[in-house]
Order: sequence, then structure tokens, then C-alpha cells
Amino acid sequence: MRVLVTGGAGYIGAVVTEELIRMGHVATVVDDLSKGHAKAVAAPIELLRFNISDELLPKLLVERSIEAVIHMAGSSLVGESVSRPADYYHNNVVTTLALLNSMRIAGVGKLVFSSSAAVYGDPANSPIEETDPTEPTNPYGETKLVIERALRWHEKAYGLRYVSLRYFNAAGATDRSGEWHEPESHIIPLVLQAAAGIRPVIELFGDDYPTRDGTCIRDYIHVIDLAYAHVLALSALGDRSSIYNLGCGGNGYSVREVIESANRVTGTQIRTRICPRRAGDPAVLIASSSKIKTELGWKPNHQDLDHIIESAWRWLKAHPTGYSPEDSDED
Repeated sequence: MRVLVTGGAGYIGAVVTEELIRMGHVATVVDDLSKGHAKAVAAPIELLRFNISDELLPKLLVERSIEAVIHMAGSSLVGESVSRPADYYHNNVVTTLALLNSMRIAGVGKLVFSSSAAVYGDPANSPIEETDPTEPTNPYGETKLVIERALRWHEKAYGLRYVSLRYFNAAGATDRSGEWHEPESHIIPLVLQAAAGIRPVIELFGDDYPTRDGTCIRDYIHVIDLAYAHVLALSALGDRSSIYNLGCGGNGYSVREVIESANRVTGTQIRTRICPRRAGDPAVLIASSSKIKTELGWKPNHQDLDHIIESAWRWLKAHPTGYSPEDSDED
């Protein structure tokens, strides 16, 4: 299948394109490089630098004979979305609606949407099921839910077939693609930067939650398993659309467990500092993946926490300064 990947120069998008090629698909990446890195896109994948709201996108879809789109472009920081909601509504809603319009014009009727378990807000149940209420507590989650609702109406009106994938935390790395954000806000790269001496200490925001060790518990999915789910979802774009959760299953991992795993993997003793809780941080966020396992046969193969962190550590040691400056949005 000929697939367009929006945001394919980003952390998850780059691994999705790797997986597409491995499974015999043809991938084209569209990325404005505002957050992504050109070197994250593996040859011979074509990288086209422009925004998905560009009026030339329908022509590109036709010229490349695109059959499906995996949509990963957008803004994704919860805290930033609270302080800059206008940017998030523009980047995640306005541009996605423009993408859907371009797809309709070009006759492309299949979409895999990278959504978020943030659509559930502060859930009453754990693990979270797809049938649980969606009540986002921040603009990031709200923008993802807005698009999911738009997809439903596009299916009714235009016959669009879509799969929406809701997940929390991608982690780990492949040999060529890893996680590098500026500024960094994700716990595993932060912890590994502390192990590498790039930062002096890790802040634990609260150690008095009603959890097994007092720190928050979250899902962490190896980025390879996550990428495989996106590519596998292409096969589900048939007679009906679907929404699937992607989670690590089991009991999840606490912040302290992440740090302890990083200590084992790196052979260091990472310094921590207890800080007050952050407003709005639920104690436990774990998503059930039973539905996608049953319906699509998705099976995560890299879920051991030490394995996830070891792969990220190996990538960081090989790329201690991340991607080269010339690959940022400054070029």
C-alpha cells in the first residue's frame, strides 16, 4: 500500500515509517520539521517539507497515488496545551480538518489517526476501556476528541474509513530512531539524561499518591510495538471504522519503578528530588488493549521495562546530542 505519513520525521512517526517499509509498504513523509528531524527519516523514504494544511496537498496525494494516510502531525504536550490552547486548536484541529478535506478532494478514503488516551481525562476505571466516558481535562485531549468526532461524521457523509489509536506513553528506541525533544518533558529520556550526566537530578512530582510506592503509575509502550499497531491498523480499514486503546497491560509502571529500571540498565544511581504534586496528575493511567488484541491480533513483543529503557539508553549513548542542528526547524 502507498501510505502518506504526516509528522513522519517525529519520534513515533519515524519508527512508523521504518515499520511500513519492513512490512512491504511504500511510505512518503510530510513534515514541516517544526518538531521533527530530517535525519530521522530513513532512506529511501521521500521526505516532503511542508504543512499538511498546504493547498498543494491534494495534488501530492494524487501524484504519489496515495491509498491511505497515517496522521501523526500535531502538538502533544499537555502542560503546553493549557497555556497555549489557541495553538493546539490550530495545530491539531484546523490543520487536521484541512488534511481531511485534501483527502476527500484526492479520493483518499483511508486514515489511521494517532489519537491519545488523554481523551478519557481522569478516568474512573483502570484499566481504561474504549467504552469508558471521554471527558478530557486539558486542551490536548480535547483536540484529539474533536477530531475523533469529526472522523465519525466524515465516515457518515463521505465514506471515510478510519482507525483511531488511543495511547499514553511511547518509549524506547530502534537502532536509528530515538526520542529527542527540546525541551524534554517525558520521564524516560529525562531519567536517562540524568544517568548520562546531562541533567543533575530528576524531580518526582509527588510521592504520596495511593499507589504501591506513592508515585504515579503510567503506561509505557515500546515505540516498535506502537508503530506495529499503526501499520497493522491499515489492514482494518475495510468495511467499518474502529477505535482502539494501546496499553502495556498489567499493572503499569510507577515513576520510581522507571528510575529503578534505569539504575539497573545504566549502572548508575540517579539522584531524585521530591517536589509537590502537579495539578491534574491522576494517580493511575493504564489503558486496556484487549480489543485490538482480539480484533487485529496485535501482540506487543517489547514490553519488559528494562528492555524498553535499555533500547533508549543505547540510542542516547550513540546520539548524546540528539539529532544534528541542521536537521531542526532552523535549516
